[in-house]
Parts: sequence; C-alpha cells; structure tokens
Amino acid sequence: MEVLNYLRLIRRHWWIVLITVMVALGTAALITVRTPAQYQASVTFFVTTPSQGVSDAYAGGLFLQQRVKSYADLLTSDRLAQSVVAASPLGLTADQVRGHVSTSTETGTVLLRATFTDTDQPRALKTTETLSAKFVELVQKVETPPDGRSPLIKIEVVSGPRVTASPVSPQPVRNLAVGGLVGLLLGAGLSVLRGVADVRMRDAAGLQRVTGSPLLGEIPFAANAKSSPLIVGEAANSARAEAFRKLRTNLRFVDAHEPARVIAVTSALQGEGKTSVVCNTAIALAEAGWRVLLIDADLRRPKAADYLGLDGAVGLTDVLVGDVQVGDVVQRWGDKSLLVLPSGATPPNPSELLGSKAMSDLLAALRESADIVVIDTAPLLAVTDGVVVAVQADGALLVTQQGRTSRGQVAAAARALNSVSVRMLGCVLNMARIAKLDAYQYEAYKVVVPPAPSVPADRARAVRHDEAVAAGVPDRTQELTRLSR
Repeated sequence: MEVLNYLRLIRRHWWIVLITVMVALGTAALITVRTPAQYQASVTFFVTTPSQGVSDAYAGGLFLQQRVKSYADLLTSDRLAQSVVAASPLGLTADQVRGHVSTSTETGTVLLRATFTDTDQPRALKTTETLSAKFVELVQKVETPPDGRSPLIKIEVVSGPRVTASPVSPQPVRNLAVGGLVGLLLGAGLSVLRGVADVRMRDAAGLQRVTGSPLLGEIPFAANAKSSPLIVGEAANSARAEAFRKLRTNLRFVDAHEPARVIAVTSALQGEGKTSVVCNTAIALAEAGWRVLLIDADLRRPKAADYLGLDGAVGLTDVLVGDVQVGDVVQRWGDKSLLVLPSGATPPNPSELLGSKAMSDLLAALRESADIVVIDTAPLLAVTDGVVVAVQADGALLVTQQGRTSRGQVAAAARALNSVSVRMLGCVLNMARIAKLDAYQYEAYKVVVPPAPSVPADRARAVRHDEAVAAGVPDRTQELTRLSR
C-alpha cells in the first residue's frame, strides 16, 4: 500500500519529475560538450622466468603472479615517469605522466596491461611506446643480480602499443542515459518528499480520514465558478451542477432513519467556497421539489444575498432583535420553492445573538414551515459562531477546499464540532481536481436542452404575471412601471 501511495505522489507532482529530468539531461549534455576528448593508448606485457620441469614451472608461475602486482606499481613510479620524460620530451611533466597512466592485471595470469590517457592522440601513442621501452629496461635493471648473472624475470611486449581511433571520453549516449536516470530518481524522490511534507488537503480519501465522516460531495473545479457561482442557466448542465445533485442525493439519504431537516454548513477557514456550496445545494434541493429555506447566519461577512442577487439589508439580525417578523423579510428566489432569509445588519455581538433563545425559537418555528433548512455559518477556526449555530441544527456539513486547507486545520475544525457533540453529517471537497475520464463520462450522458422559442416581450411579461398570480407571489411589474414614470 505504501508503494501505491508513493506512486500517487509521483503522479501528482509529475512536473517535478519532468523538470528534474530536463535539468539532469541539460547538465549531462553541458558536461559532455565541455569535456575535452580523451584518447587511450595501451600496451600489454608478458612476464616470464626460466624454469626446469613441471614443478618448477608451477612454482615459477605462482612467483610471477605475485611479482606482477609489484610491476603494476612500478609502472606508475616516479623513476619510470622521469625516464620517459627524459627520453621523449612531449610537453608533459613526470607528475602528468604518472597521473595519466593506469594499470590492470588479470587474476591467475602473468599479463600486465598499461594504459595512457591523453587529449592528444599522437602524443598518447608516442608516450606509450616510450613507456613500454623504458619499463622493460627498468625491470631488467632491477631484477639483475649484483653479481651480473642473468635476471630471473623477463618481460616482453605481447600487444601494442596501439591507440584508439575514436575518443573514449566523453561518451554522449552513456552520459545522457546516466543523467536521465539520475534525474528520474531524483525527481521521484523530490516528488515523494514534497508529498510527504505537504500538509494541505489533497484528496477526498484524506478528508474522510481526517474528519472521520463520510464524503457526501466532491465539487469539481470550474474556471468560471468565481464569476458565475450559481448552477443556473448554462451552468445547470455542467459537471459542477451534477456534483451538487449528487450532494443533494447523498445529503437526503445520509441517515434514512433520522433525516436532517436543519443543516448547518461551515468550513475551517474563510474562502473555501462555503457560501457557494450552501446556495447551490439549496438550489439543487429546490429543483427536486423540496420546500427549502436558506438562512445566512454568517453575520460577520454575509455573502449569500450577493450570490443570489437579493437585498440583504434587513434579515436575520433584525428578526432576532424583534424589529421585524420573519415573514416580512423572507424573500423568494426565482421560480423555485426556495426562500432566503438574509443576514441583515451586522450586529456588535454575533455569537451571543446566534446562541440566544430567540434564535432557538426561530429555528424551531422555521423547521415546521420548510422541508429543509440550510444555514450558512461562519468559519469554525476564525470565530465560534459556526459551532453555536451547528449545535442548534440537526447536523453539520463541513466544506473543505482542495489544496488550500491543511490537514491540521481540518482536524481542528472537526474537533470543534465533536467537542460539543454536533452530529457530523459528512464533508464536501470543494474545487476538486476531477479525472478527465469522469468529466468525459458526464459530457457523454448529459441532457442537452434545446433552446426555447423566442417570445415577444409583451407576451413574456403577461406569462410571468399569470405565473406569479398562480403561485401567490405579488407581482411588482405595475409598481415598477409607475415608479419609473
């Protein structure tokens, strides 16, 4: 399961992997271009000794295998490097010759290989030829006994010297492959590290784990949601509108034995789209034929009236202080069974007013006059208003914006509700990133409503007047006409 979580983090932060791979490839290409071409010249020596019979040959072979290891160090000695420079002055110092020589031996053999690397191909070959000749002379001189007898060890050149026709370094294909692999591993590590260190709420599963409540809705992100927040008009056939219909269904059946009729909608922080969720949920419920009452109980920063295009100057605050009756300030929205009680004037003591007996009595009376009462409340972590209202409701709905709120903030909001025994109906992930496949499925099955035929303006006003009279809504067309004269 951990591996799957890591893969999800890498997929979520794919851009980090892409940038890291591109940077690694660019670095590898830059190093390849700036690295001078290197050529290698090599020579192979065979080490032997006179022997008598098979037993002497076996003992001599073991002796030579140990001796070859010493000769490998002799190839990189100062004495040999100085003799090479003295015999063939090619613009290199003794230290440079030593630094460019490398040796290798094969286990179980008496073969010794010397390799000289240089940026100049002819110089590499010339230096190797001189090196091989001087090395043979040096070994003979070192191995010759003081009495002048023949040396016990003999070295012969069996291969080379020869130089490579093409540079051995840099190798573009290998460098780019290594760079790409390193970039991929580094990018994957950074993606996982960023995902582990990221404390923001990123998915619906995490929201359910933190709140301990079911996910009732996942509202997709829409670019035009800020300018057109309501699911009306063309937006009524969008994937976002369908998400609110799913929320409506889940909200009605979250607890069939004890359905919630008064629902407080809140969030952890300000700006998580709580009010738009409240308004659109109320609209979706009204579309299904329910008598819905929306109460804007966010007395500090009310927005519901602005979203719905209503006058919010007089409303809940005025009802609670006894200045007006609730029936005088409730406004009908559109042609649906949706009534709205705006917030009214901003009071100096919102928490006390919302927790008063007048508020409790008002909710008890409104519960009987509507099928569902949806209440917009203040954010939980900012003030205590949301908790005060949620206690008086049948349950609370917690709205969280994806990628904005941290897991700790969501957990603190859930604890604030649980500490006063508020019934958590569920949670909603707002502005969620929905997979393209899900969006495609809705586009394939959505209902396309043909445009209505145009109606003359006079006829349209007459139809609206008849519908208003039939619904019992006062028609203000004549009054507006009289005032405009």
